[in-house]
Amino acid sequence: MPLTPLDIHNKEFNKGFRGYDEDEVNEFLDQVIKDYEMVIREKKELESKLAELSEKLGHFTNIEETLNKSILIAQETAEEVKRNATKEAKLIIKEAEKNADRIINESLAKSRKITIEIEELKKQSKVFRNRFKMLIEAQLDMLSNDDWDHLMEYNVEPVFSESDEN
Repeated sequence: MPLTPLDIHNKEFNKGFRGYDEDEVNEFLDQVIKDYEMVIREKKELESKLAELSEKLGHFTNIEETLNKSILIAQETAEEVKRNATKEAKLIIKEAEKNADRIINESLAKSRKITIEIEELKKQSKVFRNRFKMLIEAQLDMLSNDDWDHLMEYNVEPVFSESDEN
């Protein structure tokens, strides 16, 4: 068990013939007691600081562990978000490609239908034109016909009724 300042203070030495000077020994012991007390105080302060720093170190170690876990979770989450975004982007692209193909196919079908309708309208236009031309030619033939001249040769006398004479 280590000595305490009180142990040093209470220490009694046996006196011998022609021993050490008692006052000198007492002065030295007093100085040793002061120095020893100071060393003990410093030791207690250092132990207190050590305990405080150990507690802080433990706290910061916990914070470091928590931050490391948080970083790992954030990295995993970022990877998951990235994977999900990639999947979603691929799905969107596939859907867009399907829609584009559908729109193109619908447009081609409409274009073919319109082309067929245009050809049909051209045929109908030709038929109408030919019929109209034939109608006009028939009408011109009728106008050119001599039958009109014979109509001019008829004399028409007015017919009066008896009621007109009164």
